[in-house]
Amino acid sequence: MTDAALLVEKTEHVAVLTLNRPQKLNALNGELRDAMLDAIADVKADDTVRAVIFTGAGRGFCSGADLTGGGGGQNTAPTQNEHLDDLGWVGRQALAVYGLNKPVIGAVNGVAAGAGMSLALACDVRVGTEKSRFKTVFIERNLSPDSGMSFFLPRIVGYSRATDLIYTSRTVDAEEAHRIGLLDRLVDHDDLMESALELAGQMTSWPPLALRMSKRVLQHNMECDLETALRFELTSLSFGNKAVNDRKESIAAFLEKRKPSYTGT
Repeated sequence: MTDAALLVEKTEHVAVLTLNRPQKLNALNGELRDAMLDAIADVKADDTVRAVIFTGAGRGFCSGADLTGGGGGQNTAPTQNEHLDDLGWVGRQALAVYGLNKPVIGAVNGVAAGAGMSLALACDVRVGTEKSRFKTVFIERNLSPDSGMSFFLPRIVGYSRATDLIYTSRTVDAEEAHRIGLLDRLVDHDDLMESALELAGQMTSWPPLALRMSKRVLQHNMECDLETALRFELTSLSFGNKAVNDRKESIAAFLEKRKPSYTGT
């Protein structure tokens, strides 16, 4: 395996981004953070990529920021207090993942803690195994949540469950994670990547522009009233109708009782 901090593999319209610091449970250091931001920008601009999978090499998904010297400024309370008005690297990471204009799947192969848990939460869907673990961690380091956790966690599990996990910093095992919504699908560990790729394949079989607009509508309408949401839905439909060839292919495939082949045009 290469020594690169992040492995990128593109196949069948899916980009798999593998955090590759297994000896540190894929803790986020400067090299890995920069590589992730570069890779996210690349797959966002690549129209051949229609879905993205994040996973980790070795036993962990991501244990959070590297506190051994390569983690960066937001790992200590003084720096956090000095930069309360600055997004910092944790903010840039959260915005980059959440802002990806195509579905993002987290294949949570092990522990996801701190900023690593936030990375998993920023994904649209999370697939895990009996080895998946979640832990908020921040309060143990004399920190309040960052990296988007205060935004993502209550929306996924509800406010009171989020306070439970953040105030206690207790470990959530795979079964509970699946029950409360931290994991959307729970599979055997040996089947994790096959299951994640199968899920991505189901997504990428649909018209790519409709897929991207669906994500945009869902994210936008989480934060508005019903009337605004309805208007945004109608506006988004007009964008989808611009994919003339895919619209024709959808109708033709239905009439001919065959599997459609979409191009995004």
